This record gives sequence, C-alpha cells and structure tokens, in this order.
Amino acid sequence: MERQQIVFTDLGEVTTGTGELSTDLNKDQILVRTLYSFVSTGTELAKLTGRQTVAFPYIPGNRAVCEVLQIGAAVTDVAVGDVVMSHTPHASHAVTSGFRVRVPSSVEPRDAAAAALALVAMTAVRVSAPELGDRVVVLGLGGVGIIAAQLFEAAGISVVGVDASPQRLALATACGVSDVVLGGTPDTTDDVLNITGRPGAEIVVEATGLPALVEQGLAVAKRGGQLVLLGSPRGAHEVDLTSILNHIHLWQEHGTVTVKGAHEWQFPVYSDPFTRHSIQRNAETIFSLLERGKLDLSATIGQVVPPRDAREAYEGMLVAPAEWAGVLFDWSVG
Repeated sequence: MERQQIVFTDLGEVTTGTGELSTDLNKDQILVRTLYSFVSTGTELAKLTGRQTVAFPYIPGNRAVCEVLQIGAAVTDVAVGDVVMSHTPHASHAVTSGFRVRVPSSVEPRDAAAAALALVAMTAVRVSAPELGDRVVVLGLGGVGIIAAQLFEAAGISVVGVDASPQRLALATACGVSDVVLGGTPDTTDDVLNITGRPGAEIVVEATGLPALVEQGLAVAKRGGQLVLLGSPRGAHEVDLTSILNHIHLWQEHGTVTVKGAHEWQFPVYSDPFTRHSIQRNAETIFSLLERGKLDLSATIGQVVPPRDAREAYEGMLVAPAEWAGVLFDWSVG
C-alpha cells in the first residue's frame, strides 16, 4: 500500500511524501493507521543536524498512537480496532512487531501520544527509587522534564523544577510542581539550596542532555545523593574532571554522589514474572495516572501540525524552540 511519510532526505532537509508499505504481515506483526505521532525533539533534531549519525533518507519518529487495522496469526495482545501506543514512525501507516500497548478508551488519543514521551520520564523515577521525605531537583522543564517532575510529585515527593524559561516555570507551577527556580543565573544554585536546605537534594534529575548541567546537578545533590542522567548527553563540554570525580568519590558536602543513567530501553519491553518494571508496566501506570487526574500532559503538547507542514515544524524547532515545543503531527488531516 502507499503511505504518507515524513522523511529526512539529508542534513537539515525535511520533506513529506509517499512511500510503499508491504502489508504482507508476519505472524507477530500488526498493521496500524496512525492517529497522532509525537516529536521526540532532542533525538530527532540530533539526527536531522548530524549530531547523531543516521543514513539518509531517514524516516524519523518513534512515538505514535494508532488504530489497529490488521493483525498477524500469532498476535493475541491487541485486536483489530484497538487504539494502541506504539514505537512507530511519522507515517500514516506502519507495520510493526515491536512495542505496543492498548490505550484505555477513557484516555484521549492526543494525550496518549504525549504519554509516549512520559515513558522516557518515568525511567528517572524507576531508577532513583525515591522515598517519602526525599527532595528532588529536576534540571530542565521541557517535555520530558516537566513530566518527570509531575511523576515524582504523584509519588508523594516534593520537586524543585529549574529552567531558564519563565514560561516553562509557569507551566510547571500550573501542573502542580512544588517549587520552581529560574535557571541560568549566578544565583540558581543558591536559590535551589535555599529551598531544599543547604545539604541539597536526595535526587537530582538532569533532563536536558546538556553536559554543563551535570556540574550544577552535583552542586545541589545531597551528600550520598543521586544524580540521574535522564537527558541523553550531546555536544562537547570541557570541564575539570577531577572536580566531578571528587563529587562522586569524597565524603564531603555534595560528595559520594551516585551517578545513574536513566534510559527507557534499560527495562524489558513487556512484563514477565521475573522483573518488577517494564516499558509495558510504565505505560499502564501512566494511563492510570491520566485516568485519575494525577498527570497533566497538556503542557507537553504545544503545536498540533498536519504532516504536510513538517518542514516548517522542524525549522521552527531549530530556530524558535520555545515556540515549537511539543509538536504533535495529526495524521487525520494529511
């Protein structure tokens, strides 16, 4: 069949066109029609600009909500007509044997598309295992950061959100984040410590991928605390490595800090009797929070764009990221 798809044809070049998709399914595959697909901004722009190497032409995207049109002979977890969250690309249709989980009928498909981004944010909660009474600092309140802050709050943990954008701070406050601090100023570290208490926070989440923020994260972490790297680090950064290592090694103020990676794929895709967490369980937990009004994803959806305007959307994300945060492609309008 012919499908509509967004394609990175070369560095910095985006087009929307058509391509052929085989619908001859293997027994474990499903054919889906995309309703919405959510842009994973950091990852996709890194590929578009060459900071992450891919072979062109390249079809981006891995966060979508779709309707199941056809299933393979061995598929039992979903049925034709189900709405599913899946790791499928920015295309009108897709065939996949990979991750998919049924979306409850009470969850709007637009919210479910943004919930796919929450799977990334949930990883920070899982790896840090917060306890009641802990304080958490989230550095960066973009889509992933603001969701991570809400997830910690939903677990009963007070959060200090830090961002250089006053608009993002206002959104975080509206979403129930306990405290916010303006980032990127000479007073940012002191302002955070004035809220957490001078010893610092038990858990600090770096949600931007900017290597320079690792230093600030260590400076606000409590002795024996954790620094969780939720954003994928990108770009060069020069630093005195010994200073970083002393924060990890020495028994001092803001020392003996454990640095942890929080990557979505460190968990099994599906639940089984031998593991506590999985991507499937994370998705089901997120849907439960949405159903109970404990999670607000409206702040993560900024622009709803028809796929034909993909070039404009990616240009906007590059030159005016604050205005083009949270891009959602609506495949019902072509």
